[in-house]
Amino acid sequence: MVELLQKNNPNILEILASPEDCIQHKNPLMDLLKPEDFLSKLCKDTFAGYAISQIKKAKGLNKKILNPIDKERKSILDFWYILKNQGSILLKKWLSENGKVQEKCGLVSIDNTKGMFALFYNESGDLNYKGIIQHEEANQVSVSSVPKEEKPIAYLFCNLDAYSTYCKDYREYWKWVSERNEDRYNVNQNHGQNYDSKNMMHTIRLLQSCEQIFKTNSFNIRVENRDELLDIKAGNWSYEAVMDKAESLIKSIEHYHSISNLPNFPDIEKTTKILIEIRENLY
Repeated sequence: MVELLQKNNPNILEILASPEDCIQHKNPLMDLLKPEDFLSKLCKDTFAGYAISQIKKAKGLNKKILNPIDKERKSILDFWYILKNQGSILLKKWLSENGKVQEKCGLVSIDNTKGMFALFYNESGDLNYKGIIQHEEANQVSVSSVPKEEKPIAYLFCNLDAYSTYCKDYREYWKWVSERNEDRYNVNQNHGQNYDSKNMMHTIRLLQSCEQIFKTNSFNIRVENRDELLDIKAGNWSYEAVMDKAESLIKSIEHYHSISNLPNFPDIEKTTKILIEIRENLY
């Protein structure tokens, strides 16, 4: 416990700062451990640092909620385009409109370009073209050996960067779906604010605690804005309002941290001696 206090762990500092009327039983030796012996500028990293990581997580969650991805996974063919006049047309649409199938296509990469191919077509199949992809779940392009006398019927562009981004987003989204807390998710859906309101309430409280430490050089876990925090938890704040509140607190923390006279780190020697004294009395 003392080691965590020396690291300014928020949870352990909160326990140490518990009001007397919230404690059912306490060993008198615990009075030797005082919050003021541990508070330091390190709280910026442990309180605000953790809160900022939760804000980033909330932004990622907001993105997932607002941008659901269909369970049916797209294939690489959904990211292929046929160049047409001054624009382009989706490969699948072009194949359908021209009565062609991808298995009879042959691709040849074009020098000095990225993702560009000349497309050849062999109706009879006697040229043994490899098609555009080997199978529907393929992640790689097939290229073919094409006789020199053959002429391309179209030029093809594959947006591999977009496909790679889609695959990453798809994997992360459905991993999140499989692991999310359905009860909490349903609560968030019911209030319609597209963020984890309970988590963001704790995040705001953590930032406010950090601000208080640097403003007052003390730590009082009894908040004065209980109704405001419960309002956030209930989802009565918009996502944008919560983010604005968090950003304002982070700026305030930066300011008060810069002028705080708290030590950079807790006094390890002093607090270790306190720990030794407690152990000697116990054992």
